[in-house]
Amino acid sequence: MPQHRTRRTLVAIPLAVALFALAPAGSSAHTATPTDAALALLVTRGKAPAAALLAREESGTRFAHAEAGATASVPSRPPSPSAPDDGSTVATRPGTTPGPATAIRREDHFRAGSITKTFLATVVLQLAAEHRLSLSDSVDDHLPGVVRGAGNDGRALTLRALLTHTSGLYDFTRDTEGAFPVTPLQAVRIALTHPPADRGRFAYSNTNYVLLGMVVEQVTGDSYATEVRRRIITPLRLTGTSFPGSRMSLPSPHGRAYATDGSDVTELDPRVAGAAGELVSTLADLDRFYAALLGGELLPPDQRREMLNTRAAQGQYGMGLYPVKLPCGTTVWGHNGRISGSYVRTAATVDGRRVLTFRVNTGGIADPDLEPALLAAEFCPRTP
Repeated sequence: MPQHRTRRTLVAIPLAVALFALAPAGSSAHTATPTDAALALLVTRGKAPAAALLAREESGTRFAHAEAGATASVPSRPPSPSAPDDGSTVATRPGTTPGPATAIRREDHFRAGSITKTFLATVVLQLAAEHRLSLSDSVDDHLPGVVRGAGNDGRALTLRALLTHTSGLYDFTRDTEGAFPVTPLQAVRIALTHPPADRGRFAYSNTNYVLLGMVVEQVTGDSYATEVRRRIITPLRLTGTSFPGSRMSLPSPHGRAYATDGSDVTELDPRVAGAAGELVSTLADLDRFYAALLGGELLPPDQRREMLNTRAAQGQYGMGLYPVKLPCGTTVWGHNGRISGSYVRTAATVDGRRVLTFRVNTGGIADPDLEPALLAAEFCPRTP
């Protein structure tokens, strides 16, 4: 779905709200972190009904969440048996507990939107490593005649251009606005009613990854969802991650999802996004996936380097990943996902040893400065 990418060079902003946070599992000390304070701002200033994060660090994991109207801190509810009792933070009204309509639990399933692209790019690069395709192949080599019209020509576009969003293909979701489901071919045909942008320049387009999903199926004989399950979800034991297809409901457990006008959009047809944003996942699974990917578990060294190479996209995007340089000089890698009722962001160090995933249960954050502030709070060194 359409993405409004975090600026690559970020400006730190003051964090005015602090929460009391329980320390990571295995520690008895209580600590408050700048990351937890930044999370609270996603609710107070970002206007999200609720927010949550799961940070994966070498010392353990830390879970925190906040709900609308928060003015006090209380311990979070006990996790389910499938979720370890990590450190957690919750903000709520004094004398109340989080309501089921808004609260986000550690084990909740949610729509991950365009984070789907990182999974799909990983599969394409695995196929390249197996010599079943080449990133220099034209789109027409695998989907002959599919990309034609309004000046678009699949013979002139490579798989590398699709992966790096440098194809110039129009983003079909600018027309559909995620309001109705489409088949992959319908999505491409919508895009092909528009002339291309400048080829070779970075221009984010969901159409690129819809086409890559079609290429994966053409090369393997299986759907992109089947290949992602076989190559990533099953080996990494991502038990909360799935491709719902046309199923409108979320797996249990899950909370509620809200449009920006407050309407409940928990039920949604994933075909509005398809290969560009269909994925359903959990905080823990996304942390695990990016740690494995950047840690070298899923790709050979050559393909991992290719994924992190941003030259084709003028430094703005690799292949299913984009870099963000923080004020302290650290660069983190990851992706965001936006779909009706859900905004998710994962960022990690280049070696995958530290990962943060946060989410809100609505389609966006009212103050765009809050996301970069949260990333800086987590990944930049803290002074005593």
